[in-house]
Amino acid sequence: MHIDQNNREQLIEQRINDSVTSVFKVVFPGDTNHHHTMFGGGVMSLMDETSFIAGTRFCRKPLVTVSSGKIDFNLPIPGGTLVELIGKVVRVGRTSLDVQVEVFIESMYSDDSRQKAISGVFTFVALDENKNPVQVID
Repeated sequence: MHIDQNNREQLIEQRINDSVTSVFKVVFPGDTNHHHTMFGGGVMSLMDETSFIAGTRFCRKPLVTVSSGKIDFNLPIPGGTLVELIGKVVRVGRTSLDVQVEVFIESMYSDDSRQKAISGVFTFVALDENKNPVQVID
């Protein structure tokens, strides 16, 4: 079955909207370093996981992380805060896709405004059962 370009773009846009992924976490003392802020590597791990979930929801195929783009740590994430990670597909290639993850922080016990603390992009490749790259969208 051949999908024309207009229908393909609509399909991609719908899949992007349907696969936006939001993950929440509380930053407990065991998640923090000697500055009482969340470990950078821990945040990056959560970002990779969130982007993997969004990418998988987008294409419903096995994915592997092949790279991460520039990750901007704009604000520290203090212990005792709520963290929300939002993953959204931002580029769809033939066998790969990019997922942007934004990390927001907010106080658990006050109505302080939410702030974006970190953002980054992760690239994935879709694989078949033999670990060979396959088309992200058939």
